Amino acid sequence: EFVHIGLVDEFEVEHYDSSTRRFVSKQTWMKKVTEEDPEYWERETERNMGRQRWFTANVEILKQRLNQTGVVHIFQWMVGCEWDDETDEVNGFRQTGFDGEDFLVYDLQTETWIAPVRQAVPTKHKWENNKALMAQWKHFLTQECPDWLKKYVKLGRSSLMRKVSLLQKTPSSPLTCHATGFYPDRADLFWKKDEEELHEDVVKGEILPNHDGSFQMSVDLDLSGLKDEDWGRYSCVFHLAGGQEVSKRLDKRDIRTNWKTNDGASLLSVFSLEKFFSPPSSFSACFGFDSLNSCFLLTSFRDSVSEELI
Repeated sequence: EFVHIGLVDEFEVEHYDSSTRRFVSKQTWMKKVTEEDPEYWERETERNMGRQRWFTANVEILKQRLNQTGVVHIFQWMVGCEWDDETDEVNGFRQTGFDGEDFLVYDLQTETWIAPVRQAVPTKHKWENNKALMAQWKHFLTQECPDWLKKYVKLGRSSLMRKVSLLQKTPSSPLTCHATGFYPDRADLFWKKDEEELHEDVVKGEILPNHDGSFQMSVDLDLSGLKDEDWGRYSCVFHLAGGQEVSKRLDKRDIRTNWKTNDGASLLSVFSLEKFFSPPSSFSACFGFDSLNSCFLLTSFRDSVSEELI
């Protein structure tokens, strides 16, 4: 089975499944795409039908080149871009993998392909010698992908830009639960312990405006004296008026500090093809089998660039 999944940050926005043979929206706001492009979903359905053949051909090529004969093989293709909405800086990436290992990685700065394994060198030379294709790839990563990302952010701003983060300046500082990107300004943010709202050892800030018209707020929690075994009993809860609650459990791994941040929006495409006789225990999951006992999984968003076989 072949599946296409489009992601904007952690949100799944598009989905294609060869069992239904339909390309559909996974977010309500994504349906607005048809206001500008009425044929969008039908056109992308046709394109995904063709992608499965491309993936199948590449798996067979790589099996022969790597002398692989086993029943389980994974071919992955990942394409994406990032956009900082404050600096307008963009960055793109594209890479392939086979059986869980990097096969080719595109370097946008040098406009070359990096071949981590010797079997990838022929493909590296083949693709780099195709100047027209290389130009297409660069244009897609630096122009088309960021343009689509900006459009998605505009369409789904109320969902995409709403974030709840745990922040701490130093190990001895209070822990800040910070919510941003929400609209309107009717919201609440608070700490809970054992599902009960905390009123002691907390300092709640005011709701403040962001530069894009959305709002932010924060609430501090004093961690002094908090035992490690009690961390799991605490959670930060954000509630937007008329909307659902977002709860973030206290976890040291989720705390962001001044030296570890990841701002900006990203559009990620992961292409993956799997052939096996039983579902694997990896990231990918099989939705079904065809008559050849093959399962195909593709995670991506649109990529208008013509592809060339490995």
